[in-house]
Amino acid sequence: MGLIEDARRGVVTEEMRIVAAAEGVTEDFVRRGVAEGHIVIPVSPYRKVKICGIGEGLRTKVNASIGTSSDIVDVDMEIEKARQAELAGADTLMELSTGGDFLEIRRRVVEATTLSVGSVPLYQAFIEAARKHGAVVHMEADDLFRITAEQAKIGTNFMAIHTGINYETMKRLKNQGRHGGLVSRGGAFMTAWMLHNEKENPLYSEFDYLLEILKEHEVTLSFGNGMRAGAVHDATDRAQVQELLINAELADKAHEQGVQTIIEGPGHIPVDEIQTNVVLQKRVTNRRPFYMLGPLVTDIAPGYDDRVAAIGAALSSSYGADFICYVTPAEHLALPTPEEVYEGVMSSRIAAHVGDMIKLKKRDDDLEMGHARRDLDWERQFAVAMNPERARKIRDERMPADADACTMCGDYCALKIVGRHFNF
Repeated sequence: MGLIEDARRGVVTEEMRIVAAAEGVTEDFVRRGVAEGHIVIPVSPYRKVKICGIGEGLRTKVNASIGTSSDIVDVDMEIEKARQAELAGADTLMELSTGGDFLEIRRRVVEATTLSVGSVPLYQAFIEAARKHGAVVHMEADDLFRITAEQAKIGTNFMAIHTGINYETMKRLKNQGRHGGLVSRGGAFMTAWMLHNEKENPLYSEFDYLLEILKEHEVTLSFGNGMRAGAVHDATDRAQVQELLINAELADKAHEQGVQTIIEGPGHIPVDEIQTNVVLQKRVTNRRPFYMLGPLVTDIAPGYDDRVAAIGAALSSSYGADFICYVTPAEHLALPTPEEVYEGVMSSRIAAHVGDMIKLKKRDDDLEMGHARRDLDWERQFAVAMNPERARKIRDERMPADADACTMCGDYCALKIVGRHFNF
């Protein structure tokens, strides 16, 4: 019996207890959230994972994506990326390789981390078709379902699956056009396949069969966003909204069948449309967990896109997004290094915290830091810092003559000057 069925029967499972303790909420709050589809807890029957609750009333979670490309297949580097992501505090990991031996790479990544690991099964299905038959459009529909089961059996416990791309979605895309084109690999693969074969998306037309596989292997279904905008001028367009509506209807069906669901959101959104996207998603999906991809709020800062996405992620979280997919400084430019993975996770964690300060009113750590700075208590500052090692390293490298102050102010430390006359 899966978590949803247990929750509906009033059973509080060990996973629910762990989430409640970590989040500072009641066990029944978590149970009711799972039963109603507002909270998911990715699990796996094939390996022990770090339990992580995602959804309404919980801390905003951060995902780190890694994976090889057709140009760079270095499995050891991907293992190191997984290690760096976990070290930086990522809550989940997505393994999205498009080069090399897919199952072997994922098996090694799964073995190297305690985090829940996600994937996009159609990448493997389409790329294997290209290798074997010369083009992605020659993929056999059965391969999508076979590969989904294979990936689940090695411990991949949440999957982004592109169910919302169908003839209606493509019609909206064709009729409206795009400034930035279609940037989702999954969206591009499936659209090309449908147009060439003149067939409906099997993940949509055979959705019941897909649910059977996911339920058997206890995989959390993350509804992929194949029509997401790749340029801010395409945000919130008809194709994106059409895909959302289809995924919302399918999510209701999946939840009824006992499959946990997440809805993925668009990638490039100007600041003034972020709240609209979050409210719309929550409204039409019956408050399912919202997985925001980024979002990037401007298109002109390559090399700094982790910071661009952090702005969008902070706002998204504050308005109610539950789950953030990180962006690294290498976005749009190159496959990220382990160091860039670490930086991307830290940027998104900061953004998630900023959002939670508004959404959940979680400001205790910030109050503690304010007091520690007022008191010039450096050890307390390091203890509450999101990255204590980095903070300590910077200070130690430029230690002031007056150990109470810092080299920004030196002898003219405002706190010390005023502290002689006021007792705060």
